[in-house]
Amino acid sequence: MVPRPAGARSASRRPVTAKLRGSRGLAGWLFVAPALAFYAVFVLRPIAVTFQYSLYDWDGIGASTWVGPANYGKVFTDPDLFESLVNAVKLIVFFSAIPVVLGLAIAATIRRIAATRLALVARTVIFLPQVIPLVAAGIAWSWLLASTGVVNQLLTLVGLGGVTRAWLGDFGTALPAVGMIGAWVLLGLCTLLLLAGMSKIDPALYEAARLDGAGPWREFISITVPSLRQEIAVCVTVTVIAALASFDIIYISTQGGPGNTTMVPGLQIFYLAFSEREVGMASALAVVLMVLVMACALPIQWFAKDGNR
Repeated sequence: MVPRPAGARSASRRPVTAKLRGSRGLAGWLFVAPALAFYAVFVLRPIAVTFQYSLYDWDGIGASTWVGPANYGKVFTDPDLFESLVNAVKLIVFFSAIPVVLGLAIAATIRRIAATRLALVARTVIFLPQVIPLVAAGIAWSWLLASTGVVNQLLTLVGLGGVTRAWLGDFGTALPAVGMIGAWVLLGLCTLLLLAGMSKIDPALYEAARLDGAGPWREFISITVPSLRQEIAVCVTVTVIAALASFDIIYISTQGGPGNTTMVPGLQIFYLAFSEREVGMASALAVVLMVLVMACALPIQWFAKDGNR
């Protein structure tokens, strides 16, 4: 029997390998097909329909009128609509910056006392706002920040009665007060995400830093923060989206007032579509909000991935 050359054997295997790869690829697409169909029907189609509505002047019932990009122009020229976008951007400071920075500090502190019972209590108490419905949180904080609420009573008790006010009803403090409620809600999530990331850091890195004479602050800056790049990116992404798409807390606590000082795009879209019957304008603002969320979230994800190369 004459043996076949090695090249002939490898050539005979290629069709078999190609068939196996093709069948595996087909099987993979069949597994993800239900999820893709669900995503197309309940995510992509509503986005496309919203964009379609944004090009019309429509009250949601009668005939619609083509206006093209006029609704988008009004979003940026109407003071009330544009102010809602500005307020959403301002809330990023409270919803994102404060929870992430405080979360880093609290997570680092809990990691140092991880072996004590106090650490377990601290994790539970800090994460508690995440399991409270946002509606309930908004109602509770509305009572606390009222003119006769607990916050003002405590300020009066310590001799600061001159600064008391209806925090959610004052034009100067309404937006920061809403922002602090959002920071309180999101602090627990950021803390636990960062604490989980810290548990993956090799303890040998900290031991080596201590041998080199590094203190707690130097360990935090040189080891902890760089090692948490992915976790920080997740926290910033989640909190930025929460700030831009905020609705529940603001609707319950202020309903966009006083005036329009706490009006945000999500609440403005709700009023435009269901109170003022301007579905086209509401759709245009929704599309602008979606683009704004993507413009903020995608660079954060790119930065996180680029830093790990």
